Amino acid sequence: MTSEPTGALPPDAIEVGRVIGAWGIKGAFKVKPFAADPQALFSSKRWFIQPPETPGPTGVGRLTPWPSLLRVVQAKEHGDGVVATAHDVPDRNAAEALKGARIYVSRSSFPTPDDDEFYWVDLIGLDVMDRQGARLGAVIGLIETGPHCVLRIHPAAREGAGTEDLPAKDEILIPFVDAYVDGVDLPARRIQVDWAPDY
Repeated sequence: MTSEPTGALPPDAIEVGRVIGAWGIKGAFKVKPFAADPQALFSSKRWFIQPPETPGPTGVGRLTPWPSLLRVVQAKEHGDGVVATAHDVPDRNAAEALKGARIYVSRSSFPTPDDDEFYWVDLIGLDVMDRQGARLGAVIGLIETGPHCVLRIHPAAREGAGTEDLPAKDEILIPFVDAYVDGVDLPARRIQVDWAPDY
């Protein structure tokens, strides 16, 4: 009987945070979550790890090879981040070696949001339509402003396409609030808004 590789990145893996350094002397490490509410980090005890895009210098305590999976013992909010411990990180040297690591969690493990709540990752790529059925573009990102989020929409964006070459001047910014958003239909991959292209 063969078992599934424990560290294989699942197909629905979502990047939810980055390790920013060691915390204390017993192997704890601090994570910067990518959302104001870090529930995705607390939803799973299996954090999949990828090295930073630009690896730093190899130093004392560098884990060899880089772990592909952390089996989390504890994770709790601390200030503007999350402090965690894992079976695979026994001491401060090992925690320091993780600095810059990208943390992924399986999307299927995320807590189910309330009816009027959405994860950012689920909104990116959705087509945005006005009340007359005209396509304004697709969501390419969101901006956290404090009181509410703002949808970043680009007329030329298509689901699954890259956004690197899209001119920022063409972006449409729509507050993600009931006054402008009539509804989100995730199965249909569509958001309907009360907005005109010339606003």
